[in-house]
Amino acid sequence: MKLNYNFHNISDLDSPSLVVFPEIVKDNIKKAVEMIGDVSRLRPHIKTHKTLEVIKLCQAEGIEKYKCATIAEAELLGICEVKDALLAYQPIGPKAIRFGKLIEKYPKTQFSCLIDNLDVAYAIAELGQKTKQIFSVYIDLNIGQNRTGIEPNLAIDLIEKLVNIPNIILLGIHAYDGQIHNENFEKRQNEADKVYLIAENIRQEAEKVAGSKINLIMSGSPTYSIHAKRKNIDCSPGTFVFWDKGYTDICAEQAFLPAVLLVTRIISLPTANYICIDLGYKSVAAENELTRRVYFQNAPDLKFISQSEEHLVLGSNEGHTYKIGDILYGTPIHICPTVALHEKLYVVENEQLTGETWKVLARNRTIEI
Repeated sequence: MKLNYNFHNISDLDSPSLVVFPEIVKDNIKKAVEMIGDVSRLRPHIKTHKTLEVIKLCQAEGIEKYKCATIAEAELLGICEVKDALLAYQPIGPKAIRFGKLIEKYPKTQFSCLIDNLDVAYAIAELGQKTKQIFSVYIDLNIGQNRTGIEPNLAIDLIEKLVNIPNIILLGIHAYDGQIHNENFEKRQNEADKVYLIAENIRQEAEKVAGSKINLIMSGSPTYSIHAKRKNIDCSPGTFVFWDKGYTDICAEQAFLPAVLLVTRIISLPTANYICIDLGYKSVAAENELTRRVYFQNAPDLKFISQSEEHLVLGSNEGHTYKIGDILYGTPIHICPTVALHEKLYVVENEQLTGETWKVLARNRTIEI
C-alpha cells in the first residue's frame, strides 16, 4: 500500500486542507497490533487524531484501552464508550472538577489520571469525598524527559503515602520516554532499556507496598518497536495511526505509512525564483525550524525561504515551470499539532474525494463538559 496523492477531483477542495486515506489508517492500526502481539497491551494516545472515526477503527481491531491529554479528548473516549481511558495529565483546580464529571457522565469507561505529588493527591481525594467518587490514578514517573513526573528515587515514598489516602486507588506507573528519538536504532534501544529497568524496578517495589498488581505504561512512537516486545507493560504510541515525515526519518524499522496529506496551492509568484503558497503556520505545525515543517511529495527540491500566518515562500530556479494554482502535496513533519490546526479531515478513497469528512472534535478545549 502506498500514498497516492493524485486523486481525481482535487479541484473541488479548497486549500490549505488535510486529506486522510482511511485504508492506510486501517493498515497502520493493524501493523501496530501485529507488532505488539497482545492487543490488550496496546493503549494508543489519541492526541494525534482527536477524531471519533479513528477511535472506532481502533475498536474494530480490538483496542479497548487509550491515553489522552485533555478533558475534551477524554470525553471523546467516553462518547465512544471505550473500556479504559487514561488522562495522561495531572488534573488541577477546575480540570479536576471536570474530570469528576466525566466519570459520572460516562460510567461505561473506566477513567484514570496521573499524579506526581501529594498536594494533587490530597486535592483529588477531597473532591472524591465531596462527590462520593473514587479516583483511579497512575504515578507519573520522570525518567528523563524532565517535563512532568516524580523523580524515581522519590517515587516509593509517594506511593507509601498514597495507598493510605481515601478515595484514591493506585492502578500503576506511567513512565513516558518521549525524550528518546535517536535515529540510530541500537542507541535508541540502549536508552529505552535503561529507562525500562528504572520503571520496572519501581513497579516491583510498588507492588510490595500496595499489596496489589501495579500496571506499567511506557512508550512513545520511537520506542514502540522496542517496548512492544516486553510482555509485562502496556505501550502508548499515538502517531502510528497517521504517521508523519518526522518519524519516517527517525524510525526506519517501523513500517507505518503517512495517511494524511496537506493540500496547498501556489497563490503568487512574487519574483522570478520565489513561489508563495497558502500554507502558513496556522495550517502546519511550526515548532520546528523552517525547513522541518513539511515535506512536499511532488516538489522535494523547493527551498524554504520564509513563513508567516497564511503564507509560505519557497525558492526555485529561474525558469521554473510552476504556475499560479498548482497544487503541492505535503507530508507534515509533525502530524499531531498539525491536525489540531484543522477543523476537519477530508476523506479520500479509491483516488476520489468522497465528500465525507472526519471532524477533529477534540481539538476544542471542551465538547460538553
